[in-house]
Amino acid sequence: MTAPSPIHQALLEALDDEYKARATYAAVIDRFGPVRPFVNIIQSEQRHVNALQMLLRQRGFAIPDDPYGGRVKAPDTLDQACALGVQAEVENAALYDRLNRLVAHDPEVVTVFANLQRASQENHLPAFRRGIGWTDGGEAGCGGGHRGGGHRGGRCP
Repeated sequence: MTAPSPIHQALLEALDDEYKARATYAAVIDRFGPVRPFVNIIQSEQRHVNALQMLLRQRGFAIPDDPYGGRVKAPDTLDQACALGVQAEVENAALYDRLNRLVAHDPEVVTVFANLQRASQENHLPAFRRGIGWTDGGEAGCGGGHRGGGHRGGRCP
């Protein structure tokens, strides 16, 4: 078996990272309900997965199964979940910085990677940062998506 080409390897690494993010955010939603920013960001992660799978298909590469789905444990609190989200999005930016060097000669992959990295840095990361320590009636989490009480057991109504 031959080693994957640099583009194939980069697409596989990016897809693995997006699978992991999607599974992590799904675990948070399973534990705490449809809380922000997770309920919004998981939809974005699905679009990221779809974009990467499309690139793999277009290039004739097999699409690996998601090794994380249903296997990730959610943190104990929403603050911890948001902190994990911050860490994951920071690492995601570093991953795309590294992978961009491997795909520099493929403009379509460069564009997709740039779009995914931008969404991570400009949308996901700030949302998770806002979520850390946001309080409402003594309950943490939710990222400031609403105000006025109503939290029950760490869940948004």
